[in-house]
Amino acid sequence: MDPVRAAFSAECAQLTEILAELVDADLDRPTDCPPWTVRELVAHVRTGVGRLADMLAEPAPPRAEVDAAGYFGTAKFTPQVDADRIAGGRRDASQVDRAALATELDRAWRATDAAVAAVPPDRVVRTRHGDAMGVTEFLRTRVVEVGVHGLDLAAALGRPPWLTPPAAGVIADLLTGGRPTPPGLGWDQLTVIRKTTGRAALTASEQSAIDAAGFRWLAFGR
Repeated sequence: MDPVRAAFSAECAQLTEILAELVDADLDRPTDCPPWTVRELVAHVRTGVGRLADMLAEPAPPRAEVDAAGYFGTAKFTPQVDADRIAGGRRDASQVDRAALATELDRAWRATDAAVAAVPPDRVVRTRHGDAMGVTEFLRTRVVEVGVHGLDLAAALGRPPWLTPPAAGVIADLLTGGRPTPPGLGWDQLTVIRKTTGRAALTASEQSAIDAAGFRWLAFGR
């Protein structure tokens, strides 16, 4: 199995297991992705992981025009796009009850995985933002979606992060452009992801090491 597809499957399966354990009080907790509750953030993730199956049912663009890093551009985080994203998560959450959350997520990611397995690796898709992307590159963005928001959900639920090693590798590689972090930082992959996405604050010494090394990473919104 392609490493990106393996990471997607592993992270989605892990989140599905977590969701099956939750009760209504868990789902009503606030998250660090305001104004979403846990329930609304889960609904957003479920929609995101299922999106590729629908994209693969559409005609393929002639060629890819953007990769996963390019997908996370400023145009994706305009006030209007963010407002639509927030409203969509809240709307989707209102349509699924607690008992169905895990089932719906499981159905969505498995449909995507089956759709990806049925096409050649050079298949091109068009995103809802109009980007033409290779299927593996778009799947990489889905690993980011479920993995990084999984950190948000773990924090909201007061649980240790459950990020799987395959997903951590894919996400950290994308965020750093495959470059090693400055050696003085001593960050593992989970720390790389938390620090570079704003889930954990940089210390003064870390910022100094980053500035001295000229280290840059992919930046995108919460």
